Amino acid sequence: MTNLIEMSEREYFAFFAKRTGMFIGRTTLSGTTAFMAGYNHAASRHGGPGLDGWREWLMANHEVSRNLAWQAQIEQIALPDRQGGTVLTPEQEAHVLEVLFELLDEFLAERESSASQA
Repeated sequence: MTNLIEMSEREYFAFFAKRTGMFIGRTTLSGTTAFMAGYNHAASRHGGPGLDGWREWLMANHEVSRNLAWQAQIEQIALPDRQGGTVLTPEQEAHVLEVLFELLDEFLAERESSASQA
């Protein structure tokens, strides 16, 4: 059995990405981002880094609108030619989730590397 408490945030989110439905039921972009926002708030309340720096990292590493929440920035990165305000197709939503977890892993890897060097 996997011990979620002892995992690093990177390990935890990799586990979450592979088993999203186990955590939130039906895997949707809105459900996934809501879970991540809740995780971030809980981590912040209990002294953990949560997703601190995530939005800033997205802006520093990708051309995204600065006035968007990170969830919308991910959509902008994953679907740069998409017209805003349209509903995502199931294929688009799956692609955005794939990009979300790839970028999140990159962010957490960089953060872990920076912390180990400090």
